[in-house]
Amino acid sequence: MEPSTSPIRILHLEDSATDSELIERELRRSGFTVDLRRVENNADFLRQLQDFNPQMVLSDNSLPDIDSRRALATLQKRRPETPFIVVSGTIGEERAVEILKQGATDYVLKDRLAKLAPAVSRALEQSRERSARERAEAGLRESAQRFRELADAMPQIVWTARCDGTIEYYNRRWYEFTGFAPDSPGGWGAVLHPQDGVAFASRVQGALEAREPYELECRFKDRRTAGYRWHLLRAVPVFNETGGVDRWFGTATDIDDRKRAEQELLKNAYYDALTQLANRSLFENRLEKAARGAAREKDLLYAVLFLDIDRFKLINDSLGHGAGDRLLAAFARRLEALVRPGDTVARFGGDEFAVLVEYVSDLDLLKRIAERILIGLSLPFSIEGHEIVATASIGVAHSGPASTTPEAMVRNADLAMYRAKNLGRSRVEIFDEAMHAQSMATLRLEQDLRKALDRGEFVLHYQPIVSLHTGRITGCETLVRWSHPERGLVAPGDFIPLAEETGLIVPIGEWVLRAACDQAAAWTKRGLPPLDLAVNLSARQFRHEGLVAVLEAALETTGINPGRLTLELTESLLMEHTERAIAILRDLSDRGIRLSIDDFGTGYSSLAYLKRLPCSSLKIDRSFVRDIHSDPDDAAIAIAIIRMAHALRLKVIAEGVETEEQRDFLKERRCDEAQGYLFSKPLPPDAFFDLATKR
Repeated sequence: MEPSTSPIRILHLEDSATDSELIERELRRSGFTVDLRRVENNADFLRQLQDFNPQMVLSDNSLPDIDSRRALATLQKRRPETPFIVVSGTIGEERAVEILKQGATDYVLKDRLAKLAPAVSRALEQSRERSARERAEAGLRESAQRFRELADAMPQIVWTARCDGTIEYYNRRWYEFTGFAPDSPGGWGAVLHPQDGVAFASRVQGALEAREPYELECRFKDRRTAGYRWHLLRAVPVFNETGGVDRWFGTATDIDDRKRAEQELLKNAYYDALTQLANRSLFENRLEKAARGAAREKDLLYAVLFLDIDRFKLINDSLGHGAGDRLLAAFARRLEALVRPGDTVARFGGDEFAVLVEYVSDLDLLKRIAERILIGLSLPFSIEGHEIVATASIGVAHSGPASTTPEAMVRNADLAMYRAKNLGRSRVEIFDEAMHAQSMATLRLEQDLRKALDRGEFVLHYQPIVSLHTGRITGCETLVRWSHPERGLVAPGDFIPLAEETGLIVPIGEWVLRAACDQAAAWTKRGLPPLDLAVNLSARQFRHEGLVAVLEAALETTGINPGRLTLELTESLLMEHTERAIAILRDLSDRGIRLSIDDFGTGYSSLAYLKRLPCSSLKIDRSFVRDIHSDPDDAAIAIAIIRMAHALRLKVIAEGVETEEQRDFLKERRCDEAQGYLFSKPLPPDAFFDLATKR
């Protein structure tokens, strides 16, 4: 319908004046003349329903003291004929289905306001149709002739039927839709979908016994397409002189578009959009059902297979995310073809998939199923002209005599999958108690790690950095160690990854910064000449909002010169969010703090970015230093890094120098500094002080 030229009275439940102005502007731009009043709370909403007499209500999903569902319920009690449209910034699919079922006319997302005008037009049209229907129903009570005339003018199907199901009367819309001729009335069986017949008969019988109206959503056959369309069937009983139900009078409204929208929303809620597989929510529902079934059939197993595509990130980085998405879709189709009918395949997110295998007679059969999946997935995929071998690592957890919750099944299968990854990928691992024990050990380690700071269990060691030109110690790298009360000195590789994963690296890193600066100040008081102090910065620390404040506090408290502090950041960290990283680095550099790129040569950096980074030095990774005097490739890489860094006016430090041959090679190629066991292992503070005062 065309937008009305007369003002439309619209009551808008919205706590943002800006959003309300945008909505009013969008309606005016679409040709509507509107009188829009905004209210922010329930009291004003109730008052304006009475005073303003709105023709339509628009509502945000949630306001401080009222939400859209409550507002709709209020409107249905006071002005049931008034259209109600939800206009919200965010509304989940399940929530949208609920409010549509409650009686909302439509919903529109705020970032898609172009859909608002059509929604308003439809709502006004439906309101007018509803008014027409109400007028028609009033006319039916006045005269049979008028009833027929008005019924034929209605967009809904109108009918009367005897209690045995024989249809006595139907309007023109019925004939247009079903193809029944006016002189050949038939029963419901000719038009109802076969799957809806039982529900229809049960509902009618219940209404007969209760002598009350009934409603039913069912499918009618469409003669134009030979398919079926959903209708909302409403019927009221017509009583005879003895008080019994004589016949039924009813209407049938086409709701097929709404039902399809609901089905699409439910599909989005329970299925993965990219692969069309079940999502985690649906998988867990079916897993709980399988657990209940297994409790009744003790001799049958059920299992969860957890799959992860090996080296998927490499494929994404090499061919792009579009190719990665196509690989995921192809992987999903093949995985579906490899499982048995009735098994559930789901995508958990990213490159993680899960299979629910039910009704397995023994463990050997389960192993054969998993091996068949593994072999089938190892065949090449053809993606954009590339032949890609995308193997998978599979972890399996199965039911057994001991009670296992569905949540534990998924967790155990995930643990087994990681074991498969660690043992070389492209293999199947079945969860056992050893994995559980290892998992518990990791959990205990995490619990100990959370208490370690409060207990003062961390200590710092310092590895000298030596000038290759003078042989003198110019600085040191700060290395954290964990002095565990039971395990003794725990190496960083055994707890730093766990600290990164849990987020504990942020408070640990803050302690390291403060303690290292305190130690540098203490050395200076004892007469040690100022040395450069290098401290590693983790990815989480770098992204943490409080980083600058922690640095400022450490420098101010200890009084050390910011120019003595060097923060070491990995190459991959800097490339992760380059523009943001550059902004943070420039801020730190402006404060006088020096910056260094650690493990250079192992990441995916670009020289174009490298020259933009305000760094003063870089470290050659130890993997290139180890065979530098015997491997021509490592030697060539090291030489290239030194030349490139000097061209960019960066100091070069070599890590992992353990032999005189390595030192001499680097010195001849004008590498500036080095560290490694040739000079000294990492030392406690006093031992480092003694060494530094002697050299």
